[in-house]
Amino acid sequence: MRDLASLPRVARVRIRGQITIPQDIREEMNLDEQATVNIFRVGKVLLMTPKRLQRASMARMVEREMKREKLSLEDLLADLRSQRKRYLEEAYTKD
Repeated sequence: MRDLASLPRVARVRIRGQITIPQDIREEMNLDEQATVNIFRVGKVLLMTPKRLQRASMARMVEREMKREKLSLEDLLADLRSQRKRYLEEAYTKD
């Protein structure tokens, strides 16, 4: 199965609440300096999407991508669990 997410990246929240999105991610997502994003809070997680994506169109896009990649909901959930495990291992590594 293809890795659906990148490793966590560190970004600092600046004094006025500004966050810099890493350049490679901005380029991949076609986000320029005029881009607007939606930020959703899901528990203690922030999810950011380009503003142009709305719920219905986002769902259709995800569904098309899942079909193209031949992924099931179970595949996505398994990857989410894997990503969560990797994040927790990195975030709480005992040094």
